[in-house]
Amino acid sequence: MFYKTECVAMLLAGGQGSRLGILTRRVAKPAVPFGGKYRIIDFPLSNCVHSGIDTVGVLTQYQPLELNDYLATGAPWDLDRRGGGLHVLPPYQRGAGADWYKGTANAIYQNIPFIERYRPEYVLVLSGDHIYQMDYAAMLAYHKQQQADCTIAVLDVPLEEAGRFGIMVTRPDGSIEAFEEKPAHPRSTKASMGVYVFTWEVLRRYLMEDEANPASSNDFGKNIIPTMLGDGRRMMAYSFEGYWKDVGTVESLWEANLDLLDPKVELNLLDENRRIFAREESLPPHFAAECAEVQNALVSDGCEVAGSVEYSVLSTGAVVAPGARVAYSVIMPGAVIEPGAVVQYAILGENCVVEQGAVVGTPPEELPPGTWGVAVVGEDCRIGPGVRVKAGEMVEADRLSEGEEKQ
Repeated sequence: MFYKTECVAMLLAGGQGSRLGILTRRVAKPAVPFGGKYRIIDFPLSNCVHSGIDTVGVLTQYQPLELNDYLATGAPWDLDRRGGGLHVLPPYQRGAGADWYKGTANAIYQNIPFIERYRPEYVLVLSGDHIYQMDYAAMLAYHKQQQADCTIAVLDVPLEEAGRFGIMVTRPDGSIEAFEEKPAHPRSTKASMGVYVFTWEVLRRYLMEDEANPASSNDFGKNIIPTMLGDGRRMMAYSFEGYWKDVGTVESLWEANLDLLDPKVELNLLDENRRIFAREESLPPHFAAECAEVQNALVSDGCEVAGSVEYSVLSTGAVVAPGARVAYSVIMPGAVIEPGAVVQYAILGENCVVEQGAVVGTPPEELPPGTWGVAVVGEDCRIGPGVRVKAGEMVEADRLSEGEEKQ
């Protein structure tokens, strides 16, 4: 049966996430665990549901197996529908061969036939690696009210941080005058959030022209947006004032998880009107032994805590044994901290084990200024008894004794 919808969402989820290092060695960045029981991709998908957008294409490429399994039919996000619903869209063979997605714009270009099945008036383009809660319906309404060809969500950032983002220079009416990619001397503090609404008829033309240009990088930020601006298209900035975090680095992923424990942060996962949906395992409630000490921590279902946990996020099935201590850390699903081990200012990957007396991470105050970093242990890795993992170090194989890693 044919199904028509006003707006199709296209969620870019194929990035490798190389800045997350060993945390994305086997999984795509949108599938990385977050906040105890979620995956990063749960946030844009849940935003779509709350915004009334029920046709979503998820564009996958790098290490897609776990992400595909996680998404399945889209049921946790109410996207298992006969009309519309969730569709996983990997690159596929056409003509003489298969083409990997060459850039964000090329990824949408390759899926023009999918979009046109639904004859939308508008296309919402999203990134799969940001943590935020947003009403896309309000942004779409603004786009229509302004009769724009493209509307870009922007967030006001401190001037000293503006050079890290794509920056929009706007006129008094909110229209975009110029776009600067990571400028050395920013003329504005309006940072692009990587959330775009396009009028489909217009975007389709620019995608076709961009694909025909052999010199193009086939990227929205580098090619499509500047070309549309140069052509005088009506482009608007849509201001967003809530919590938004790009979790593309180890430090930002660690910070975003610990932000969940800060009452001053406006990221309310308990608000039923903005609930974040996830594919949840059926696990027993968490257990805290009489000897456990837990202060300002997020402890998920299936966890067993008999040690000390302070200002940390424990994901589903994590174990903190008697005498173990966890502080200012993110413990991913199934990780085990054995008796007497210490994990501090660190991220432990899924199902890794920190054995008795091992120490992972170092508090910033114990190091010279500028030398601290989040310690990371990759999934399934084992840290042997008494081994120390330094601040900022990434361990991607078993380390059973000091200085020795076993593949």
